Amino acid sequence: MGRGDFRLYDVVLDDSIGRSTPDVEHERAVAIFDLVEENSFEPFGHAGGPYKLKLSLVDAKLVLGITTDRGDEVATHILSLTPFRRIIKDYFMICESYYEAIRSSTPSRIEAIDMGRRGVHNEGSQTLMDRLDGKIRVDFNTARRLFTLVCVLYWRG
Repeated sequence: MGRGDFRLYDVVLDDSIGRSTPDVEHERAVAIFDLVEENSFEPFGHAGGPYKLKLSLVDAKLVLGITTDRGDEVATHILSLTPFRRIIKDYFMICESYYEAIRSSTPSRIEAIDMGRRGVHNEGSQTLMDRLDGKIRVDFNTARRLFTLVCVLYWRG
């Protein structure tokens, strides 16, 4: 199989995630679309996909169930969300500041807050890459999109 086979073709949220407001559901759909649209996803020790990723939450842990497009099971990885709690909390706080600033602040203030927001997002993305190390190889942009999805799983609207 070619290198193009190490990608996600679908991402689904298990019923354990629960549904939210229409705005949150929209954000989740956009995050999934962005992730599927462009990604690099290589489970270690597997010959190639493409892959379907099923996300669920069990006992405050993120469960990543990976299958091929033929439905063959590839792997299930369970990640503690504890290392992400502070980052996600910081990210939501800075996002609130950013959206507030858009309404009333100067362009330089908005840019400064946005730089901070991107920095926290990058930290979360790197943490996710570190947590997946030895399990799933993703590039940084894929880690960013996955981290966005993890964040919107927490977002209540």
